[in-house]
Amino acid sequence: MSSVTLIDAINLALQYEMEQDPNVVLIGEDIGLNGGVFRATQGLQEKFGENRVIDSPLAESMIAGMSIGMSTHGLKPIAEFQFMGFIYPAMNQIISHACRMRNRTRNRLTCPIVFRAPFGGFIHAPEHHSESTESLFAHIPGLRVVIPTSPERAYGLLLAAIREPDPVLFLEPKRIYRLHKQEIDNNGIALPLDTAFILREGSNITLISFGASIVETMQAAQELEQYNVSAEVIDIATIKPIDFETILSSVEKTGRCVIIHEAAKSCGVGAEIAATIAEKALTSLLAPIRRITGYDIIMPYYKMEKHNMVSTTKIVQAAKETMEY
Repeated sequence: MSSVTLIDAINLALQYEMEQDPNVVLIGEDIGLNGGVFRATQGLQEKFGENRVIDSPLAESMIAGMSIGMSTHGLKPIAEFQFMGFIYPAMNQIISHACRMRNRTRNRLTCPIVFRAPFGGFIHAPEHHSESTESLFAHIPGLRVVIPTSPERAYGLLLAAIREPDPVLFLEPKRIYRLHKQEIDNNGIALPLDTAFILREGSNITLISFGASIVETMQAAQELEQYNVSAEVIDIATIKPIDFETILSSVEKTGRCVIIHEAAKSCGVGAEIAATIAEKALTSLLAPIRRITGYDIIMPYYKMEKHNMVSTTKIVQAAKETMEY
C-alpha cells in the first residue's frame, strides 16, 4: 500500500500495465524526457525506452492517427493530449476512424486506444487549457468517456480503460491532480467501467456529479447536514455510457435531485441525466430537477474564473430550494 495523489496513481497504472503487456506504448508531446506537462509519465521513458514512450511533434491529429494505425496492428497505444483544449485537431481521427473501426470492418479490427487529456478549469490558465467539453465526445457512438475523481478510481479505471478493445477517452480533472492522497494497492486490479460510484449514502436528496466538481459536491453534502438534509452523492465516473440504473435507484429513493458539473449548461451531460430521470422516474420526483453548471461562455481568464465555476454555496442553495417543494 502507498499513499499517492491522483496524478501519481495514473503513473502507477501506466507503469503496471506496461510491465505486464509489452504491446502497451505511450505517445504524446513532451511525455518522455520531461515526463509530461503534469509529470504523469515521469520516469517511464527511462524505464521502458524511447520505443515505448514516444515523444511526438506538436501535432495532435498525427498523435491520434498514429495511435489508430498502431492499435489496428497489435499495439495498445495510450495517447496523451497536453490539455483538452488541444484535442480538437484530433477529432477527425477520433470520430471518423477510431470510433468506427469495429463497425467499418464488421468486427474484424478494433482500436484499443486510450486517449488521455487533463480537463477543467480553476488553475488560472488561458481558455484552451481550461476546457470542459466532454459532452462533445459523449455524443459519439463507439467511444467511452471516463473521468476519475480520486487516486483509487484513477488507478482502477485507467487499468480497465487500457484493457478495453475499443477506444476510451480518459479525462483527468487536473484541478484535483494533487489535491489529496489516498492509500492504494498497486496490485493491477481494475475497477468496472460504465459504473457509477455512490460516495455518500443519503435519504432526502441525490447530488450527481463528476470530475473536479465532486469536491464541492461532497462539501455541500456535509454542509447540508446542519439543515437536517441527508444527501446522497453519486460520482458517475463513466459519462458514456452512463450508469442510469444507479442514478434512477437513488432518485426513486430520495425523490429529489441536483446535477452538478463544471461544463456549460446547454446540451451538457447534466441535460442527458435530467431527461432520462424525467422519462423513467418522473413519478418518483417530489421536486423539479436542478442543474448547477458553468455558464454558456468560454472559460474566463483567471480574475473572473471563479465566477464561472461550480461552488459549494451554489450547490447548497439549490439543494435547500429543492427541499422546499
